[in-house]
Amino acid sequence: MAGTLLLILIAALGVMALAMTLAWVLARRTGSHGWVDTVWSFAVGLTAVTLALLPLTPESPTLRQIVVAAAAGLWSLRLGSHILARTLKGGDDPRYAELVREWGPSAPSRLFLFLQIQAVCGLVLAGAVMAAAHAPMPFGSVWDVLGLLVIVVAVAGEGLADRQLAAFRADPANRGKVCDAGLWGVSRHPNYFFEWMAWVAYPLFAIDTGGDYLVGYAALAGPALMYWLLVHASGIPPTEAHMLRSRGDAFRAYMARVNSFWPGPPKKPGRAR
Repeated sequence: MAGTLLLILIAALGVMALAMTLAWVLARRTGSHGWVDTVWSFAVGLTAVTLALLPLTPESPTLRQIVVAAAAGLWSLRLGSHILARTLKGGDDPRYAELVREWGPSAPSRLFLFLQIQAVCGLVLAGAVMAAAHAPMPFGSVWDVLGLLVIVVAVAGEGLADRQLAAFRADPANRGKVCDAGLWGVSRHPNYFFEWMAWVAYPLFAIDTGGDYLVGYAALAGPALMYWLLVHASGIPPTEAHMLRSRGDAFRAYMARVNSFWPGPPKKPGRAR
């Protein structure tokens, strides 16, 4: 079984690598790096759903497999379709555009390598879904219900944050301003917060509190990796660097008032979270 699982994961990594190669080609040919996150979102979702539904036991597919696969598919379709719609409207993702500018003549090769690293990250996330889907416990525990609640709230919350930002940007009166409407008034990045929250659901599905399914703890890699990516790597740092360049003092005032990641009331002067 261990050898079979290893071959399955290697094949899944190959799929992710091919998908991100396609993303690289699309970005190079169109000049729009929004294709990167579009392809990544759909590829992670497809890989996760496939790994979740693998018939590893005679009972497959179990109710747990179906529910966990549906959760991963819901996340992928919502996020991927949102980024796709944004990409088709034109323009470029400022985070990737800035990286390409910094990399200069070596940008094509460095971007390709960067996207292959994203493929590995995608496999880790899909593996977290797999660990949750193949947990041997009967589905329907309190933890399973809590996991469902978390994924529904997370997907709905991220969708609401995206709609609020889109509505703010669509109003000509807000040109050059910083969005602090709705969820954006309690977190500078509510979309990232709910994105991370979605991955918290899988440890809830996966971990057997009785200790009989140690593989379930692998699902913790999902929220841990996503938190690092969003808060310390490709999420908040480049996004806020771009906002500081484009919005200047208005964004600095927003930073002083609103929490970076965790939703909460406005900060008191001199406090940072």
